[in-house]
Amino acid sequence: MAVSPIPPGFHSITPHLVVRGAAKAIAFYKKAFGAEEIMSMPGPDGKSVAHAEIKIGDAIIMLGDEWPNMRVASPEKFNGTTCSLMIYVKDCDAAFKQAVDAGATVAMPLMNMFWGDRFGKVTDPFGHEWAIATHIEDVSPEECARRGVEAMKEMCKQP
Repeated sequence: MAVSPIPPGFHSITPHLVVRGAAKAIAFYKKAFGAEEIMSMPGPDGKSVAHAEIKIGDAIIMLGDEWPNMRVASPEKFNGTTCSLMIYVKDCDAAFKQAVDAGATVAMPLMNMFWGDRFGKVTDPFGHEWAIATHIEDVSPEECARRGVEAMKEMCKQP
């Protein structure tokens, strides 16, 4: 039997987060997003996490502690992140509240967006940004473009 090029449970793209304090991050993701811990390997010092995998919904996320000697750093090193993770859920209001109650900070409050999602962003205690959304309306590409132009005009009016 041939081995699948994508392991069972994975998708063609799998995020890999680098954090300071991976064990604490795993505990936070369990509380904030209902993550399930799949596996965790200790680092060479026996204290850090070299590699771990968690599952949120149907997605697996890999994570581990910083490895400065291998140029692997967390958002905390740079005082910000270069990417965001998007989570689609049935009830984004409940999921957003759960994340904030667990210790995430609001980066963008929930609101109904022109592209058809109820959408907001939180930043976890480790510097990663999470967009949380529920799809509430199917919007045609033409209508989305029209609404997008209007939304950009409104954004430009703000100080």
